[in-house]
Amino acid sequence: MRKTVIFDLDGTLLDTLEDLWRSVNAALEVFGCPGRTKEQVRQAVGNGVRNLMRLSMPAGEEHPDFEACFHAFQEHYAEHLNDHTGPYEGIMELLAKLREEGYTCAIVSNKSDHAVKELNRRIFGEYIATAIGECEGIRRKPAPDTVFAAMRELGADREDCIYVGDSEVDLLTAKNSGVPCIAVSWGFRDKSVLEELGAECIVDDAGELYERITGRETKG
Repeated sequence: MRKTVIFDLDGTLLDTLEDLWRSVNAALEVFGCPGRTKEQVRQAVGNGVRNLMRLSMPAGEEHPDFEACFHAFQEHYAEHLNDHTGPYEGIMELLAKLREEGYTCAIVSNKSDHAVKELNRRIFGEYIATAIGECEGIRRKPAPDTVFAAMRELGADREDCIYVGDSEVDLLTAKNSGVPCIAVSWGFRDKSVLEELGAECIVDDAGELYERITGRETKG
C-alpha cells in the first residue's frame, strides 16, 4: 500500500486564485497595463509565477517593464498571499484522517519555496511534513525534482508514493517521477480538460479522493 501522498498546492489543497488575481492586477496597474479577468488568471496558473506574469502582461517578457512588473507582483503577493486563500472543502478533514491512518504527506509546488513553506506553516503544518517550492538547484514542475526532494526528506521510495494534482503540469510531473497520479476536478483545470489530457483517475471531492488514496469507502 502506498502510504506517502505528495500534493500539489494551488488548485489542489488551496484555493489561491483570488489572491493571485489581485496581485497580478495590482502589479499590472502600476505599469499601466490592462487588468486580467479571474478566469484568465486561472488558466495561466500552474507553471510558476514568472510564467503567470509572462502570460498576463502584454508582450510578456518582451515588455520593457516586465522585470519590474514581475518584481511588483512578487512584493504584493508576499504581503497578501493569505488574504483570501483557504483550503478547499473537505481538505482539512481529509488530511486529519490520513494522519490518523499513518499516511505521510508532502507539498510540491511551482510557487517560490518561501511562499510554499509559509502557507504550509500557517495552514497545514499540523498535517504535512514537508513543503517544497521553486528554488535554486531544483527545477520546477513538470521536472520531477520537487517530488524527488520530498521523497528524500520523507525517506520514501517512489513505490510508496501517490501524487495528487489538478493540471497538465501535475500529470506530467507524476509521469516524470514514475508515480501514479490522482487528478482533482475542483482546481484550475476543468474536468473535461483533464480527461482530454489523458488523466486516468479523476476525483470530484475530498471524500472521493480519500477513497482513492486509501482504498476505503467513506461512511455516511
